[in-house]
Amino acid sequence: MNLVIDGFSIFGLEIKFYGILIALGMLLGVFVAWKLAKYRNLKSDDIILLALYVLPLAIVGARLYYVIFSDHAYTFLEVFEIWNGGMAIYGGVIGGAVGVTLYCVIHKKNFIDIADIAVVALILGQAIGRIGCYFSSCCYGIEVTDPALTWFPFSTKIDGVWHLSTFFYESICDFIIFFVFMWLFKNKVKTRGVMMSLYFICYGAVRCIIETFRGDSLYIGSMKVSQLLSLLLMTFGIICLIVIYTKRRKANESKHIVKNS
Repeated sequence: MNLVIDGFSIFGLEIKFYGILIALGMLLGVFVAWKLAKYRNLKSDDIILLALYVLPLAIVGARLYYVIFSDHAYTFLEVFEIWNGGMAIYGGVIGGAVGVTLYCVIHKKNFIDIADIAVVALILGQAIGRIGCYFSSCCYGIEVTDPALTWFPFSTKIDGVWHLSTFFYESICDFIIFFVFMWLFKNKVKTRGVMMSLYFICYGAVRCIIETFRGDSLYIGSMKVSQLLSLLLMTFGIICLIVIYTKRRKANESKHIVKNS
């Protein structure tokens, strides 16, 4: 039996640590986006309004992704019972992207500017949210049979069996990406779309590798859904960077020709 305490009760109301950490990740993500808004000539109020589009759709996306690819046959009512678990980060990313798109279309904002800010906030939310997986005993790795490796936090005991702590591995990687992104955003990267592209590449690579060691992945046929999506994201991110810097190089060459003509 799993000895991890997953929450507590207040006057009969069950409070789960997983839910607390997801909410904390969302709040801190909004705060980070709010602080970064000025770097893309946006107002703080823009970020608050953006959050009203993104957060609900991210939750819906995370749930639908899990329900669609899960091998459990959900009833209509069970689809809405998110308190019983069953959320997928990639679904949240997709839902959040839909929210960003709607916000930009309705309020006539530049999608790339918003996306550059959103990915920095997003990776922080993912880093915090993954810690919640420890308390809900999900997103764990393959079984560990070597006694020398059955120690926390390298592995975690779930229902009496030791598994790789892949949720912690991903969380650590996400935190590292977040701090690197914050430094790049404030000090180095000014070109639109670069941060978004780097997110696709960096998170895609991390997730693709870690997914190899996951023991509870969602599948489509014999392929792990998240691993396939990670490969597609990495490819898309690389293509985006090539396009961005190719356009930038051509623009600089044109300016140089005009200047010397």
